[in-house]
Amino acid sequence: MTRILTSPVLRFLVRRLLYSLIVMVGVLIVVFALVHLVPGDPVRIALGTRYTPEAYEALRAASGLDRPLYEQFFGYAGSALTGDLGVSFRNGDPVTVTLLERLPATVSLGVVGIIIALLIALPAGVWSALHEGRISDAIVRVTSQFGVSIPDFWMGILLIAFFASTLHWLPTSGYRPLFDDPAGWLRHIILPGLTVGLVAGAIMTRYIRSAVLDVAAMGYVRTARSKGLPPRVVTMRHTVRNAAIPVLTITGIQLATILSGVIVVEVVFAWPGLGRLVYNAVAARDYPIIQGAVLLIAALFLLINLLVDLLYAVVDPRIRLS
Repeated sequence: MTRILTSPVLRFLVRRLLYSLIVMVGVLIVVFALVHLVPGDPVRIALGTRYTPEAYEALRAASGLDRPLYEQFFGYAGSALTGDLGVSFRNGDPVTVTLLERLPATVSLGVVGIIIALLIALPAGVWSALHEGRISDAIVRVTSQFGVSIPDFWMGILLIAFFASTLHWLPTSGYRPLFDDPAGWLRHIILPGLTVGLVAGAIMTRYIRSAVLDVAAMGYVRTARSKGLPPRVVTMRHTVRNAAIPVLTITGIQLATILSGVIVVEVVFAWPGLGRLVYNAVAARDYPIIQGAVLLIAALFLLINLLVDLLYAVVDPRIRLS
């Protein structure tokens, strides 16, 4: 860990932070342009049955939609730099507060999902690679392909039908805060966590199998075997350990993908996270919520990528951050 305090790492962090800032500006421009190109009037939708010409003009002025697009963009970008992402068109709540309230539910679902995925993918992928061409390898590959092919929402419906409707072991939907009701949180997160983890685990199994096979074909692994080292030592010290870099890569990608792409799972399980919030905001043309959620998800994606890059140097000291 002392490498993290050295100047090369500090330079690396500065470069990555500058790169992340450029990416965030690009995301802000693209999202702002896209949400304003979507057909529909968010002010008219927000007013609903309370629509009157006077209320319509008042809400447009209050939300800044009566100004030119370039003024709206620079005003929003300047406020975003200070953490002010505006207010929701639907209920007038601050977007930043709303996002922070929903973030723990999505993060907890993502962490549980990636833990389940790793518990499935690590042993299955390593076992499949070490038994290449055998029946057990074929079973793992077919099973993982089956898991990859099933959509998230269908996996969730199957789990609800079996564990909730048939066995009555777990609730079908809902959420409990972790620190307020740990037991209730655990009961409610099992099914959505399994849904996310099974699909992600199937994807990761294939990558881990491929990574272990690539390392097993290296010359230093063959040399270790020729020296007469026990198979377990060769597997753990020379094969699995050197496959950690690609495993870290796919783990980081899957975690970021889970955090940014669990909209369907959150809708199926009525999970009050960012995905469900974005789903409702798109239906209501709630621009500030959509823009703020996409910016937050992009920031999470960049943060996870940065942490993965730093872990590379911890796992493999030969790596030089550049």
